Amino acid sequence: MTLTLYSHPLASFCHKVLIALYENGTPFRNVVVDLGDRKASAEFFALWTLGKIPVLRDDRRGQTVPETSIIIEYIEQHYAGQQALLPSDEAARLDVRLWDRIFDLYVQEPMQAIVADRRRSEGEKDPLAAAQAQATLRSAYELLEERLSGRTWIAADAFSMADCAAVPALFYAGIVAPFADDHPNLAAYFDRLVARASVQRTLAEARPYFALFPFKADIPARFLVDPA
Repeated sequence: MTLTLYSHPLASFCHKVLIALYENGTPFRNVVVDLGDRKASAEFFALWTLGKIPVLRDDRRGQTVPETSIIIEYIEQHYAGQQALLPSDEAARLDVRLWDRIFDLYVQEPMQAIVADRRRSEGEKDPLAAAQAQATLRSAYELLEERLSGRTWIAADAFSMADCAAVPALFYAGIVAPFADDHPNLAAYFDRLVARASVQRTLAEARPYFALFPFKADIPARFLVDPA
């Protein structure tokens, strides 16, 4: 297999790349990284010094590709498939990149800060940082609600890299800071996202690991079983 993705089924940024690969119909080998295993961890750090997942290894081209957006653009450039994830028009591509970054920076990152704070022991918690993360999420939700008025997808006329970024960001953020009740455009958009086969496949692969998620008791019931 030419392409190997080093990832973990529970990791939100890994979901972003997995969805892109499944949308694209790209053949790849998926290696689950266990950083708690000394040998596996050493092998992964030898591949990518910073030790962050996901990482794509392309043996055919001799390339190791980190960072989710770069991985998706690399796939688009060298292994274009059935679903174009970046439009050909330069202005439209820039718009996709903008909303991709908004999901990563203003939804994923504050969500992860809230999750990290939940993991800390009582004496190590940072209520101010958690409150700031919640405020950032609320601001992002307002921005997205306005953006999605009259739109099917967040950036392009078709499903794009920005929507790949949206899925895991909104999936986990919606658990730690629910948005459905007062953001109807955003909620409807999320429902369109999770109806896609690529997303259902990614969530099905993550399901056995949901017990490890600190907010596992708050995961909506519809995500705990295979869709009918």
